[in-house]
Parts: sequence; structure tokens; C-alpha cells
Amino acid sequence: MGLKNYLIDGVSCAGKTTVCDELQNRGYHVIHGDRELAYFGNLETGEPVDDSADEHRSWIWDVEKVRALAADQNHAATFFCGGSRNSDRFIDLFDEVFVLDIDLETLNRRLAARPKTEWGGTAEEGESFARYQHETKESLPKNAIIIDATALLSSVVDTILRHV
Repeated sequence: MGLKNYLIDGVSCAGKTTVCDELQNRGYHVIHGDRELAYFGNLETGEPVDDSADEHRSWIWDVEKVRALAADQNHAATFFCGGSRNSDRFIDLFDEVFVLDIDLETLNRRLAARPKTEWGGTAEEGESFARYQHETKESLPKNAIIIDATALLSSVVDTILRHV
């Protein structure tokens, strides 16, 4: 396994990408999970799924890629940022797991500010799902360090770094 690997997760609009960008700006090695690892696939088999009507279609990460990146010892620390419905298949690779937590008001405000071209920018693309995800938190890792992601970005990142 790599020297130190950390997962930053949270519901949609919690700030995972923004935190990842800030960590990168501060010189840390980051993996943007939603850009580099994620795809729509079958939660049970991991096979890619193109049909949006497929009941087994989920936002998942490529488990073998995650394992390979976590094993890379070229960096003192790597932060994996993003959400995945199959994180239970690789959660053991992380030294710490952080979940960014926001309230419903913050979620609604962030969804409203999203460009229409980004996921969740329109109601049919994710607002109802994001609100459901916020209510249930069903796909979030358990036993994680909860971070108040309604705070200023610098404070959120500083809090994460104090734990590492």
C-alpha cells in the first residue's frame, strides 16, 4: 500500500471536488475520483452500464485502479476525493476516511448555484437524488471522521490536515 492514503467522501455538493482542488493547490497529491476513477456500472459485477434504465446502474469506482493508485509509494500522502457506491470494496486501503457533512439548506443553495451543464445542475439530473442521498446517507462510509463542510474552505482543509 502507498505511504498514506486518505478518502474524502460526502453527499453530492458537499465540496469534495473543491476540497480536492485546495489540497492540490497546497501541494498534496490528489486523485479526483469522479473524474479519474468513476463510471456508471453494475454495483455487483463492476461491469460498465450504458443504459440509464438499468436497475443495477450505480456510480462506482474502478477497484483495480484504486488498488494500484493506493499502492503507489511515490507520494507521502494521496487524497482520493469523490463518491462511490462500491467503496466497501476498497475502503480498507485508506488510513483515514473523511466525510464532508452539510445541512439541507447548504445543499439546496449549492445545487441552485451549479451550472446546468454539471451533474445536478437540473432537477431531472440529480436534485431529488442528492436530497435523498442527504437524508439517508446510505452510500457514505461508516466509521469516518465527520467534517463540517459548511465552514470556510481553508478551515475545512485545515481540519482534515490536522487529522493526517
